[in-house]
Amino acid sequence: MHRRTMNTPSQHSPADAALLSSPLARGPGAPPRQRQLIQRLKQAILAGQLPAGGKLPSSRALSEDLAISRNTVLIAYEQLTAEGYVIADRQGTRVAPLSAAPLAQAGRAARTQPSGPPAPAAPATATRLSRIVATRAPADSSLPMTPGTPALTQFPLNAWRRAQDRALQAAPAATLGYGHPIGEPALREAIAQYLRVSRGVHCDASRIVITEGAQGALALCVQLLTNPGDTAWLEEPGYRGAKSAFHGGDLNVVAMRVDADGIVIPEEAWRTHPPRLIQTTPTHQYPTGAVLSVARRLDLLERARRAGAWIIEDDYDSEFRHQGDPIAAMQGLLPDAPVLYVGTFSKTLFPALRLGFLVLPEALAQSALPSVVEMLRGGHRLEQLTLAAFIDNGQFSRHLGRMRRLYRERQAALRDALAAHLRVDHEVLGGHSGLHLTVRLPPEFPDQAIVALARQVGMNPSALSTFAMAPRAEDNGLVIGYGNTSADRFPALVSRLGELADQVRR
Repeated sequence: MHRRTMNTPSQHSPADAALLSSPLARGPGAPPRQRQLIQRLKQAILAGQLPAGGKLPSSRALSEDLAISRNTVLIAYEQLTAEGYVIADRQGTRVAPLSAAPLAQAGRAARTQPSGPPAPAAPATATRLSRIVATRAPADSSLPMTPGTPALTQFPLNAWRRAQDRALQAAPAATLGYGHPIGEPALREAIAQYLRVSRGVHCDASRIVITEGAQGALALCVQLLTNPGDTAWLEEPGYRGAKSAFHGGDLNVVAMRVDADGIVIPEEAWRTHPPRLIQTTPTHQYPTGAVLSVARRLDLLERARRAGAWIIEDDYDSEFRHQGDPIAAMQGLLPDAPVLYVGTFSKTLFPALRLGFLVLPEALAQSALPSVVEMLRGGHRLEQLTLAAFIDNGQFSRHLGRMRRLYRERQAALRDALAAHLRVDHEVLGGHSGLHLTVRLPPEFPDQAIVALARQVGMNPSALSTFAMAPRAEDNGLVIGYGNTSADRFPALVSRLGELADQVRR
């Protein structure tokens, strides 16, 4: 006769005995019994119903009590042993000592009267997160008037597929493995050649790091060049992604106002809060569209050099200049400029590609690249090789040419619609570049209220005030994208915006 020595009253309380002998669920829809048993034992151990050191029934005894296969029990015990819930040795299977019993604590808390002391607060997030404040609600970027979204329906998918097929045929297995940490050599070489010709950037492939969009490049700049508490200057109003990257690095962010000639830096600022980083969008300020004058560019370069500061030049949409010749990059003004040049393909191609790049100054590249190689892991190889082929075979340049013509037409249509159909006092900012125009409005038409209503009716402009850390009256307005919106839609859309503005008028 089999003796169930592991299940005697001296070893388990009646509650334990009931726990270990209660039938498992059966029938259609019931989880596998092995999984049920594992979960039952885990929960009992965590809740303290099976105390540390307590012996579990033998596999034979428990299989008979539960009317299940002994193998089911053995597999369950093996899994619990592997996860550290129980210890198996010659004396049997015992509950392992655990450092804490969270479910037991939760159970006791549920049974405790409210008069007891409050439960400890959950662990706090990093203090830097409190500085990263949400300034916009998530919205569908395919909606008309979305700033920064290109004409995705015009992208040459067939040409992209052909470039992708060539990349796969050239190295089908290699594209599935890790690539070089700073990016595929073919893509870095293609970008270097393009930047030298089209943007006047001083660079070679060895100084280019491929990143996950411009945001990845900004975060890398913070990692490479700053320590917590350092000061960074940011345009005001300015790119929200830069603000998030700086706050994420525990930097002291100081806003510098922007006027019609770009960023304005007071003389005393260099003395009172000297910067480690200065972020600027000199070719097409985001979001006001101002172009940083050459006098200010040269002054900024010289002052930054003397202060030991680095300038981040975010050249996010310089390819789309609709009047006159392209404006050269600030980085190319001096051969040894203290500038980290940031670019992205989110505007020129499509946002989901998530490929950007960072051009390091020569001196910084020599000292920092060994660390960068350790910090990054190569990936997105197929996308990078496809993009390299897309650039090398001329498709990139042809696509840019088509998009320049299209966006020129769409910006002109938006300007005409604003003049004819926006029956509200306004000032159009933004020059003749990029994928958006900014419309400054009087304070009695609160921009965030207009945007909230616009999204309800299927439009997605941005509120200008949300780009400023400390908004002023002149920061009230709308940032209107035209890249993803056909020209014939603007009269009706702008007219509707005017109606919404009248609804929220103070």
